[in-house]
Amino acid sequence: MYAVIETGGKQHRVSVGDVIYVEKLDVESGASFSFDRVVAVGKEDGMVVGSPYVDGASVSAEVLKNGKAKKITVFTYRPKKDSKRKMGHRQPYTKLEIKSINA
Repeated sequence: MYAVIETGGKQHRVSVGDVIYVEKLDVESGASFSFDRVVAVGKEDGMVVGSPYVDGASVSAEVLKNGKAKKITVFTYRPKKDSKRKMGHRQPYTKLEIKSINA
């Protein structure tokens, strides 16, 4: 069984036991979190697709940790103008483990 959930403007295909990284959620580490925006659920007897979400379906997950990704360097410049700028960015994330799919 699998489900397609929507969070942070992205869709993720998850199964029980999967560990996924999503955009930062406002939840403490070690707490449980439930997704109610389930776009589709795949079962043994077929697939259920919502419009836009499946009624009564939810996915529960446990928050493993909140963190920041590796730093990326953003470098902008204008040729022949002696104008340049170097910045860094670390995207925050939440690491989740999928516990159950209720459909």
